Amino acid sequence: MSEVIKNRYEFVVLFDVENGNPNGDPDAGNMPRIDPESGLGLVTDVCLKRKIRNYVETVKEDAVGYKIYIKEDVPLNRSDRTACENLGITETDDKKVTEALKKLKKNDDGADIKIRDYMCQNYFDIRTFGAVMTTFVKASLNCGQVRGPVQIGFARSIDPVISQEVTITRVAITTEKDAENKSTEMGRKSIVPYGLYRAEGYISANLARRVTGFSEDDLDLLWEAIINMFEHDHSAARGKMAVRELIVFKHSKELGDCPAYKLFDAVEVKKNDDVEYPRQYRDYTVTIHQEAIPDTVEVKRMI
Repeated sequence: MSEVIKNRYEFVVLFDVENGNPNGDPDAGNMPRIDPESGLGLVTDVCLKRKIRNYVETVKEDAVGYKIYIKEDVPLNRSDRTACENLGITETDDKKVTEALKKLKKNDDGADIKIRDYMCQNYFDIRTFGAVMTTFVKASLNCGQVRGPVQIGFARSIDPVISQEVTITRVAITTEKDAENKSTEMGRKSIVPYGLYRAEGYISANLARRVTGFSEDDLDLLWEAIINMFEHDHSAARGKMAVRELIVFKHSKELGDCPAYKLFDAVEVKKNDDVEYPRQYRDYTVTIHQEAIPDTVEVKRMI
């Protein structure tokens, strides 16, 4: 494992969707999420972090130090139990638990640092995004809440998007009774014809040093995962999705050189004047206003 990161970062991600549903809303029949006031499309932070986790899991295949804690169809207590067993703590051996607890050093919120450190060292997503681990298999053990150095906000489309319901014909009949009366069924799928979305993120070197140990290797893997988060996640429902830009701001020191909003404001994404209804990435122009960025902040376009 390489050394812990020493610089603060902010980043801007631009990704688009064509004829697909980037993030369905269960409260609205799984239609694309839309801000009702502005008409702008939304993609949640949870959705984006799921893509990053899936990519890391695909690439690393549970290699040492790169396991994923929040996985589909895997109860959290199963990972908790594995951590306890590897630290010599079992659920059934109360005497051993008592002895182990005496050796564990508690932090200010009562969490067991030994278990917390184990989870950070072995699980990439805990080391990156943090996790709430207060439901450990043994009530007397508490890993507490780990605050991760990497935080990502909701993605919002640059322009209002239209949620369109498309009627489709299915040749797969659901029941034997229906098959006696018809050979096809009608179905629906919700899509956004086109939308360019912008998400913004933060990386705290201070939290990486003090809490999780997020390293330079982890940072490189994070950039790789963001750039490729849709490449191994294609489906008919999501249509054509791709990351178009990853703009990274690197500060010269751990606590940063300027407020994050100034860096985000320096990235302007604007629809071209001759375009009324954007339908491709070339319908937009991305401009970075260098004059608004301090000389001590390094700017890099990763794509």
